[in-house]
Amino acid sequence: MNSIKKQVRIEFEERKSKFIGYAKPISSKEEAEDFIRMINEMHPTATHNCTVYRVIDNGQEYFKADDNGEPSGTAGKPMGEILTYMDVNNIVVVATRYFGGIKLGAGGLVRNYAKTAKLAVQEAGIIEFIERKNYLLDFSYERIGDVDSIILENEDEIIEKDYNEKVTYRVSISEKTCENLKEMKGLLIIEI
Repeated sequence: MNSIKKQVRIEFEERKSKFIGYAKPISSKEEAEDFIRMINEMHPTATHNCTVYRVIDNGQEYFKADDNGEPSGTAGKPMGEILTYMDVNNIVVVATRYFGGIKLGAGGLVRNYAKTAKLAVQEAGIIEFIERKNYLLDFSYERIGDVDSIILENEDEIIEKDYNEKVTYRVSISEKTCENLKEMKGLLIIEI
């Protein structure tokens, strides 16, 4: 299964309408909805914030496309077709449009919303999807190098670091990384 490598923002203009595309890798429909809400708050004066997400969460597939006031089938559906065509999952795409005064017509809308999704996915880069879960890691200072090495080797993410009596990391890691960390002595791993 494929997803995208990173969160991105792209932008282009078509007949004075400004299109801004956002794409983000996600693990749940809640994460998709949160991202959509955030983009809507960033662009409260946009003419439209059209969205699509496709996510497989615990074996259940969720797909949602929204035209956000554009004529039915001219925004969310073509963006969804791009995700299907490019074979990417666990992704949310938001296409923000600021109307420039020149109507694009139904065909123009379909082409430009599909283009927004395609450019965003291409910019983000398609990779094989690896499911990651969030954990707290608690360990002694002398283990920092070993822990960092294992996490970074598998391109996982350290979300937060806390240095007190012991070191505490909040991480988003793959099952493979978790298994490697479990082999270390003196390391407490708690799924959150």
